[in-house]
Amino acid sequence: MTSSHLPSRIASYRRAFAAAAVVGIAALVAGCGSSGSPSAPATTVTVTATPSVSSSPSQATTSAPPTQSATPAGPAACVTSDLRIKPGLGQGTAGSVYVNIDFTNIGTATCTLYGYPGVSLAGGSPIAQMGLAAVEDPATPRELVTLAPGAVANALLQIVDAQNFPTSRCHPATSTFLQVYPPNQTTSVYLTYPTTACLKPVHLLTIQAVRPGSGG
Repeated sequence: MTSSHLPSRIASYRRAFAAAAVVGIAALVAGCGSSGSPSAPATTVTVTATPSVSSSPSQATTSAPPTQSATPAGPAACVTSDLRIKPGLGQGTAGSVYVNIDFTNIGTATCTLYGYPGVSLAGGSPIAQMGLAAVEDPATPRELVTLAPGAVANALLQIVDAQNFPTSRCHPATSTFLQVYPPNQTTSVYLTYPTTACLKPVHLLTIQAVRPGSGG
């Protein structure tokens, strides 16, 4: 190699070395960028916990029934034999008569009445019920009435005039008594009370629930 070509060869080597160095640095930078920074942006996911439900019947949880406290023993219901039953004050209006039925505790112990008496018209020989029994008046709800010995309760009875109905529909007949069952009792008493009954199924009687005090 002549001395005249040496400078050009050295310049060629320098250019090749510089190019190789540039390529190496670029590769190094690319490698560092791929390891330090993700190629795609990160995604944030929010997870809400869901309570697990057991499919096994043996592991199911049920609510226990509420504990029921014992009800203190109170006075017993008034039986028919411990009551004096009589018609109280009666008032007439257009087409109806209202009669208070009084219940007096003649026993030696306190007792209770709750609900509606059973009432019907009766007569004949032997005595028998005539027509339909009284219907309960829903406007007077039940309440517990406690009767000490000598105390009185009452229930108001409405008797519709049988003449309000055609004879063919009523089939009127004279009755002699009110047949009265105290609330929740199966033994009745007969109170003398002459009036006109309907032998056919016509509702003449409506009874209210027992209330404390005398009806007059």
